[in-house]
This record gives sequence, C-alpha cells and structure tokens, in this order.
Amino acid sequence: MEQFAQFSVDQQRLYGMLHTPDAPAPATGWPSVVVLHGFTGNRIEGHRNFVLLARKLAERGVACLRFDFRGSGESQGDFSEMTVSREVQDVQAAFEYMRRQPGIDPERVMLLGFSMGGLVAALSLASVNPHRLALWSPALPELWLRQLRGGLLPPTVTDYGGWPLGRAFLQEVVRLRPLEAAAVWGGVARVFHGDQDLTCPPAYGIQYAQALRCDVTAIPGAGHTYDSLEQVDMLHRETIRFLAGA
Repeated sequence: MEQFAQFSVDQQRLYGMLHTPDAPAPATGWPSVVVLHGFTGNRIEGHRNFVLLARKLAERGVACLRFDFRGSGESQGDFSEMTVSREVQDVQAAFEYMRRQPGIDPERVMLLGFSMGGLVAALSLASVNPHRLALWSPALPELWLRQLRGGLLPPTVTDYGGWPLGRAFLQEVVRLRPLEAAAVWGGVARVFHGDQDLTCPPAYGIQYAQALRCDVTAIPGAGHTYDSLEQVDMLHRETIRFLAGA
C-alpha cells in the first residue's frame, strides 16, 4: 500500500509518501523506517533510490515514510530558509506522524539518512531515539567550509548552482557536532559507504561508525550516488538485511 503523507511544522506543510506492507499488521504493529534525503535532494533521490528501497522494505514487512524537508521537493517553504536545525524539527514531526499511523509499532520506528540526511539523522537521535539507525554516505560539516570565501560568511544568499543557499545555513552548519551526538546515543546502527565517494569521503563514514560503535558496510567501486545497478542492488540488499532484521 502506498498513500500520500502530509504533516506540518510551524504552519508549513511537508509532503511525502507512506509505504506499508500489503499483509495485515501483526498484533504489535509493523516496524518502520523514516528516510531522510540529502542536500538539494528530495524524497525520490537519485536512481529512484528511496522509492525502490521503500517498496522492497514493504515487501519484507517494514513500513517506510519518505518525505521532502521544508524548502525541498514539493514541501512548503523556501530553500533559502533551510538549516540543519529546521530539518531536525522536520524529522521530529515525521516521527510523530509515523508513530500515530494505524498498524505501526511506535517502539520500532527506525531512521535512515543519506548524505546531509545522515548528518541530520545524527543530530536527531536524542530527540527521536530511533529503534535502529542506518547512514548512507553521511556528510560532515566540513563539506560546506568551501562556501566560506576567505573564512567569511556571505551577506545574504549564495547562488549554489541555482539553489538559494541562505547565510543562516552556513553560519550554523560549521558549528555542528554530529559525531558527538552520535557518540552519546548508544543504539544499534550501521554505516553504508561507497569506497570511491569523492563528495563525502569514506573517512567520514569511518568516523561516524567509530562514534556509533558500529560496522561500516563498504560498497565496492561506489561513488556518492551509487551509480551502477550492481552498487544499488548491494546497497539495498545490505540495508534491508539490517533494517528488516530488527
């Protein structure tokens, strides 16, 4: 079953898609996962990665909510207003929405974040306390340091390849400590990372795994967006094995 999802944060609507298994829910409810897209991404992601993953999870008895952060995809808000703190608020609202859904086990809602969504996921751990955490190619704040020309913040909005990147995002992101947040959490986690990732180097994934005290599943030959059928298949297969085994 697939149905449109919507919920609000500060009077702005967020839109997504809720995938649930076709079979009747068990007495305790289905386990589920909320997936977080990356910087300038959306609830579909490259190669339809989130769509395909969500459908495969539903076949394995795991519900899935994929949604657009405010200012991204079809959700309300403007990208120039986007900050990590705002996206953490969106994650909190998404978890509240998921835990209220019929047939969902509110104690087994998991979290998956891709790229900047992984950074957001780490900073959301304390507030949502997911049953399990999966990170795909997680980003670190240093990724955006190159936007600080001469170490200075832009006065208002930066043209980031056609995206209006706000000063508030850059002002905040370089001060964030996602690894510290990950280290405090102490739950069950797994990091998945392409070993040829040039955007978020594999060292990022290793640092997250060390903080989370978990393993890294390396995807051989994969770059940041997993650009072959074989890489996508392995990424999905191993992720589902981790999440569906909860």
